[in-house]
Amino acid sequence: MQPSAVPELAHTHTRPIHWLATATAVAGVVALSSVLQPGAATAAQPAAPETRSAPATVAAPDPAAVEFPIECGPVQAVVKKKASGDLDGDGRPETVAVVHCDSPMGTPPDGVYVLTRGGDGGKPRVVATLLDPKEGTTVGDFAVRDGAVTATLFGYSSADVPRCCPDVRSDVKWRWQNGAFVRSTPAGARSV
Repeated sequence: MQPSAVPELAHTHTRPIHWLATATAVAGVVALSSVLQPGAATAAQPAAPETRSAPATVAAPDPAAVEFPIECGPVQAVVKKKASGDLDGDGRPETVAVVHCDSPMGTPPDGVYVLTRGGDGGKPRVVATLLDPKEGTTVGDFAVRDGAVTATLFGYSSADVPRCCPDVRSDVKWRWQNGAFVRSTPAGARSV
């Protein structure tokens, strides 16, 4: 027996009309699904525990609003560096500013000052001098971290050393303790 020939089926050949019908059907389904949207979710949220609002964030004092206790003669005092953080643990930030006179030549000594503002958010003021410019040193690296002020100070071993070239280096840290800033030398600090 010979295998019988399968008759050619008309629906096995695609024609452009088939593609057009399929595209029209898909477009109809998409259009219908955009009209028939499910309702908004209405799941109930569990009651949140009662919370108290946090105190308003207090801005750190701005050094531009302060007159520093530094004698500069005919030139202005300039804020060289600044950093902020809570140094005394009261929840309000203080600003520490490194300031020197805007000298047209030489290396003017730096002063390091702590600024705060009253609890009412009033005008900033200087509350501590960490480094007096009369010491004749300049500040290199400087940071406020973890409630402490750290700095690298550069100074001079004698009056014979040119003011351009400090020959003494020390790393220092100031931390608020028992109502005052206490200066210390961090472990591993070295002198040049």
